[in-house]
Amino acid sequence: MSSEQGSWLRSRSVWVLLGFLAIAAFFLWEEHQAHLLGILPYGLLLLCPLMHLFHRGHGGGDGGHDRKQEGDPR
Repeated sequence: MSSEQGSWLRSRSVWVLLGFLAIAAFFLWEEHQAHLLGILPYGLLLLCPLMHLFHRGHGGGDGGHDRKQEGDPR
């Protein structure tokens, strides 16, 4: 790694920006924590229909079509 590539990490403005972003993320989390955690149970409930849409089952996802072709009355 050359000195030009690693020099942006040593600049003071990058560290100030990272510090500002960390402080902003902390205050955003503190202010909106109750809203986000209050919605979490509903979000989990909304994921259930999506899981049923995209889940193919546990192997043999043909739905038993082979039995009908072989003449099985089931």
